Parts: sequence; C-alpha cells; structure tokens
Amino acid sequence: MKSLMLDTSWKQLVIILLEDGQVKASLVEEAFKRQSESLFVELKRLLGETGWKLKDLDEVIITDGPGSYTGLRIAMTTAKLLGTQADIQVKTLSTFQLYAGAAPLANVILDARGGRVYAAHLENGKPTWMGILPLEQVECFLKDNPGELYGEGWLIDKQASPSDFVENIRLLLPVAETVENVHGLIPRYMKESDSYKV
Repeated sequence: MKSLMLDTSWKQLVIILLEDGQVKASLVEEAFKRQSESLFVELKRLLGETGWKLKDLDEVIITDGPGSYTGLRIAMTTAKLLGTQADIQVKTLSTFQLYAGAAPLANVILDARGGRVYAAHLENGKPTWMGILPLEQVECFLKDNPGELYGEGWLIDKQASPSDFVENIRLLLPVAETVENVHGLIPRYMKESDSYKV
C-alpha cells in the first residue's frame, strides 16, 4: 500500500510518502503562504527519491481543518484531482490529529484570530471535542480536560510540546477517515462552531 500524506492547513508544508505504513520520504518545512508554490515541486522531488509515480499511489491522506482558508484548499484540491482523475482513495485527518498524534490524552490549540483559538481534546489520536474558544476560556478548558498541550501554546503563555508530524502520521494512518464522495469533500473551517461552555 503506497500512501501520500499532504498538509497545507497551517504554516507548514508537510509531504510524506509511506509504503505499508513505513515512511519512505518526507518533507516538513515552514512555508506560510508559500505552500502552493512549493507543493508540486517538492512532491515531484520526493517521488523521484522513491522512484514512484503518481499512478503508483493507492491513497492520499489530507488534513481537512481547521486552518487557513486558502491553505486548506491547496491540499484538498490536489486530493480531489488525484481521487477523481487517478482513481486514488482519499482519506482525511483533522489538523488537531496531525499535532497531537496518538498521545493518550492531548489538547491542541491553534490561533483562530480575533482573540480566539481552535481547540480540541483528543484521546489516543481521536478527537472527543473540537471547537472555538475565546482566549480567556482556554485555561478553564485545559483544567477540565487534562492532557499534553500541543500547537501554539504561546497564545496563552504556555510551552507546548513539539509535534513530530511524520511520526504522528505514521501512527494515525489506521484511523484516517475514508472519503466516500470526493466531490463532496469540504474543509472543516469551524468558524461557526459554538464556544466551549464553562
């Protein structure tokens, strides 16, 4: 099973090629607002390293959000093209899962702007709650949901644990959700999500 994982949802460009769950080539780099310029150049380079062609891929996994409006659409458009034109299976993970991996108990916060954060609590790699919180509610949320903090801890003056995106994806491949209708795939923007009630 040959897998391609793409993430352009946030500030990084993440491209990972795996075969039967083992990483064959990868790229993780800061590319804020440059993902569209770099994606295909770097994907072609990594495919060259492995000797694969796009037609060799069995599945493509993308993060479907939350994240940057434009960023989310870069990987999603690529996945839709591969899914419809090359008949490759499309699967999704949330951006929160990319950050937390398979940690037993984890919280992820990411900047939603306007004094708010995207927030999630995850258990063993699966979100049990996702939403948008005002910054002033985050401490209460973390107290009510113990776990390792990942993401942008600086938003609340806390040090977040580093995220190993490549290892996280390797561990999360079994829980990626299959997209039955690629044409209906839309980003998980979450901007209309209700705030956590304290």
